[in-house]
Formats: sequence, C-alpha cells, structure tokens
Amino acid sequence: MKPLPLLRWSGSVLSPRTRPCCFHSPLFPLSAQRHQATAAVPEQVELFPDDNVPAKHERIPSNIQREASLRTLPSPPPSHASRSAKLAALHARLSLSPRVPIETLARCLIDSTADPHPDFNNSSLASLGRNLLSYYTAEAILCRYPRLPTAVVFAAMSAYSGPKTLTTITREWGVEIVAEPGGEVDMGYLQCRREDSILIKKAGQKKGKTEFEDEQIQALEAPAVVEDPKALAEGSNRPNAEKQGWRRGVSSMTVYDDEFGDLVHQTQSKKNVEKTTVEDACSKFVHAVVGAVYLHRGRSAAKMFFKEHILSRHLEMSKMFEFRQPTRDLSRLCAREGFESPVARNLSETGRLSRHPVFVVGVFSGREKLGEGIGASLDEARTRASVAALRGWYLYSPLNVKVPSETEGPNAKQWQPVHIDIGEVVV
Repeated sequence: MKPLPLLRWSGSVLSPRTRPCCFHSPLFPLSAQRHQATAAVPEQVELFPDDNVPAKHERIPSNIQREASLRTLPSPPPSHASRSAKLAALHARLSLSPRVPIETLARCLIDSTADPHPDFNNSSLASLGRNLLSYYTAEAILCRYPRLPTAVVFAAMSAYSGPKTLTTITREWGVEIVAEPGGEVDMGYLQCRREDSILIKKAGQKKGKTEFEDEQIQALEAPAVVEDPKALAEGSNRPNAEKQGWRRGVSSMTVYDDEFGDLVHQTQSKKNVEKTTVEDACSKFVHAVVGAVYLHRGRSAAKMFFKEHILSRHLEMSKMFEFRQPTRDLSRLCAREGFESPVARNLSETGRLSRHPVFVVGVFSGREKLGEGIGASLDEARTRASVAALRGWYLYSPLNVKVPSETEGPNAKQWQPVHIDIGEVVV
C-alpha cells in the first residue's frame, strides 16, 4: 500500500506561523535558540571572557523587564487584546459579530477608576449604552402596560436594567473582576478599583460562593450613617433639596430623578471617582457593550441584543403590586371611570362552622364581575377579590403594540398611536 504524505497535508491546513517548515525562524540563528537541557543556565553568560563585552551584547531585556514596564501602565495596551483567550471566549459567548472588534470589547472591560484616560476606558460607551437601555426598557414597559402606576414602572425598570440585574448578567456572561488593575493583567477581566468594604463573618456562617456575594455582606457592627441634607443636595437637580422634611413625591421622581426613581447627582466627590462598587462597574460594562454594538452594528443589532439579553428575562408584573387599602382604591377607580359602585358577593363557601372554612367572594360592578378571591374569612376573600380587580385593570395590555423605536430607520414601520391612560388612582 502506498503511504500517504501526511506532512504535506498538515502544512496546508496550519497557519503560516505554525507550519512545520517555519518552526525555525530566519530572524534567530540556531545558536540563539533555546534547547532542552538538564542543567540550569546562569542569568548572565560571559560571551567574551578575555575582551570587553560589546554594547550590543550587554543584556537582552527579559520577560520580567517587559512585565515591569507593563505594570507602569494603568491598563493593558489595546494590542494585547488579540492575545487574550478569555476575551476571545467572551466575544464568542455573546455571539458578537466580527464587525465588533475585539479591541472594543476589551475597552468595555476597563472602568474609569482603573484608567482615567477617556480614550482607553468605557465611559463614553457606557454613557451611550445606558441611554439606549433606558429608552428601550421604558418604551417596552409603557407601551405594553399603559396603565401601570409610576412606582411599579420604576420597579420594573430596575428589575430589567437596574444595577443588581446587570451585575447578575455580568456573572452569567462569565466575566470575572480583577483584584487590582494594571497593564500586565489579562484583558479578559473586568478592571476597576473597588471600594474597601468591611466584611464581617458570623460564627458558623458560610462565606459567599462568589465575589459578587461577598460584596453584598455589610458591616453589622458599623455605626449608623446619618445622611446630611447638604451633602445630598450637592449637585442635585431637585429644587430646595437642602431643606429637611420635604417629601419626594412620585410625580417629581419622573422629572428630577433618574430612570429608577433615585436621586441624581451632577457632581461626584473625589472618593467616588477613584473607587467604585462592583454593581457600578458591572453596570458600566453591560452599558458599554450595548453602546459598542450600537456603534459598530447599528440600531437594529443593538435592539436585537437588548431583546436577547435584557428583555428576554421573565418578570412577573402581578407580584410587584402592593395595595394598602384595595377596597377603597377600587371604589375610587370605579367612581373615576363612571362605573357602578363595586359590590362584594359570596359566590360559594364550605365549612363555615369548621376549623378551616373557605369562602369564594366576587366583586361586581353592576352585572360585570371585576375580580374573584378565596380566603379563610369573608373579609379576606373580599380583599383578595378587590386586589385581583385592581391588578386586572392595571395589567391591561393592548394587542399588536408598536414601540417608537420600531418607526426609526429608512424601512421602518408606520407609527400607530398607543393607548395613553389617565394614570393611577389618587386617594
């Protein structure tokens, strides 16, 4: 049988730098190559013992000196992005297009606390990505559930794109946080300078499984921190923020606060600029990835990335409501909408005189049943029926909803106005 030329076949599929014929580089002679030996080589060998050593043969910079020069940099150089296996794996794990450079993904992993230079950190990309995430999340919630109360909208925004959710997404993507940033660190790690937090471990309490859980452990014996109104008012958009006793209403949150209903500070202290928390660093990383996809792939790719990684997460809206007096809220709602006053009726019961009775009560407005509830007493069943009626009203969702972002672009759909509700019941 004729032997097969395997060596020639393997050379046709290997890259040029790993071909069998290219193992010996012409740049280095055979005498300068390192060969396997059983004895250790001294750090410095005298090439010319009798003569003075020429300047070109004094000493060649080693890998240790190269790493020392990298440690002087605040972050790794962009040219090292192609050498990181963790970064290439993250690029493939997120199913990013080849049009998104791996150098841009490496920049998304560098926080401003690790490298303050704006050309090498993710500040600009994170700013763009945060605006995109807020816009896409808000239109998806408001167009799908136009009757949601403002407090529930803020909670849903935080559940979809809040700092805790983005921290969980970062952990699901397999991104790890480096202990200390520097130029010698692999570019596949998230680089930031974390705040020094006091971690107290109780006797017999297990430590968190990951560093994300460890960051959530707070100091149990730390003294209570009293917020200074003047410190909170520094850089705030709210008028009269320095005055005490002023209530932050839900309506004012939509004007002065951020997309989650939290206070917005225009200026930050020097301490916050130098160090950050894990949640903030992970949030900026996810925002930067969305901004990078938008810049390199366009609007449609960024919207698809948002649907696959953010909007695809299951969120039960029905469990986000909390009614203090549901019967009164239902009466006010029926009076505002011009319905008949709600009436509770006992539909069925069993075991009234037993130890565990069960009552089924329905709330009716005229002949229309608004809600139904089950409880161990008539009052409990009536309260649950009123809560079910309020949830049915606030969770109304129209069919075939089109969000405003779908009307952008040259081949976009024609805009159709969505339902706009009066708002929640004010008691």
